Amino acid sequence: MPSTISTPLNVFWFLPTHGDTRYLGTAHGARVVDFDYLKQVAIAADTLGYDGALLPTGRSCEDAWVTAASLIGSTQKLKFLVAVRPGLSTPGLAVRMAATFDRLSQGRLLVNVVTGGDEAELAADGLWADHAERYEITDEFLRIWRASLAGEGGDAGFDFEGKHIKVKGAKTLYPPVQKPTPPLYFGGSSPAAHELAAEQVDVYLTWGEPPAAVAEKIADMRDRAARHGRTLRFGIRLHVIVRETSDAAWKAAEELISHVDDEVIARAQKAFGKMDSEGQRRMSALHGGRRDKLEVSPNLWAGVGLVRGGAGTALVGDPETVAARMQEYADLGIDTFILSGYPHLEESYRFAELVFPLLGKGRKSLAGQTLTGPFGEVIANNIVPPLRVAAH
Repeated sequence: MPSTISTPLNVFWFLPTHGDTRYLGTAHGARVVDFDYLKQVAIAADTLGYDGALLPTGRSCEDAWVTAASLIGSTQKLKFLVAVRPGLSTPGLAVRMAATFDRLSQGRLLVNVVTGGDEAELAADGLWADHAERYEITDEFLRIWRASLAGEGGDAGFDFEGKHIKVKGAKTLYPPVQKPTPPLYFGGSSPAAHELAAEQVDVYLTWGEPPAAVAEKIADMRDRAARHGRTLRFGIRLHVIVRETSDAAWKAAEELISHVDDEVIARAQKAFGKMDSEGQRRMSALHGGRRDKLEVSPNLWAGVGLVRGGAGTALVGDPETVAARMQEYADLGIDTFILSGYPHLEESYRFAELVFPLLGKGRKSLAGQTLTGPFGEVIANNIVPPLRVAAH
């Protein structure tokens, strides 16, 4: 097994604005997620060397834009992957928010396009549209969003008249730092989602399905994009449970769901079953709500999806094994890994300390033991601890 992964990767972390815990599906071990805690997680991700951070969206979360904006000044390099919800805001409002954020953060905005798959949640927010209509709205929204941010139409602005959205003279007086626009990320598993992504977005995201299923998605997306004369980048959303030994990692996985009872699992699965999201259907089908069939591919564990919507799988194992599984996805064309783990503060450190050296990421080794600050605990007042060398 190689000591380092062979492909340069972007590795993102996750800001748990919907809550954090040591045990899923229960209040036991729950953690208050307030500004101070989110600031700790963001600073940890920034200083450890993660490339960006995803903020979830929906009524179960604190608002992603307000949260991300509040953390600009606390971070230096960390990029923020923030959601726009076509149909819940106008393109003009979303354009101004994006341009302002990108300018205030000096080009650290990434945009996650979320069409949505929970009709009940969308109806509560005032959007009454079925699956097909939502993708039509998203398509029109993105055409306006990109054209306006890129300055199409010049001084007169950009005109557009679609089935669902109409604008006249749309333009951006204060353009973003990133040209022509901040990158668009998008995930969806239905044919409509694939076609939209092939034509409109920059990075296509998949939830953590087994490699064979991911390979099929990527092949389909590449074919569709080629028909539009485009190429795409690819990313994957996964949880991680990494420990120094494989046994310890699998024990941590079992502990994560040790306090959730079968009734809660059944209720969660029933709620997921009412959604019209193809991605959610595929996540739920991996385990069928059963505790005894959770390793759905080598070291890919679906226990998170028993009670959590969206991304429901985790890479579980020792550092070398997790890096090897990441390499399998990288070999398929994945260059961006959007990761999370419970609790998010501690797991951000575990992953960075244990796996980053195998990815060629994070803080560089201090050559010649030249300390720029405390690096480990000094031994007996004057002995500098030796650096750990990654095993080959």
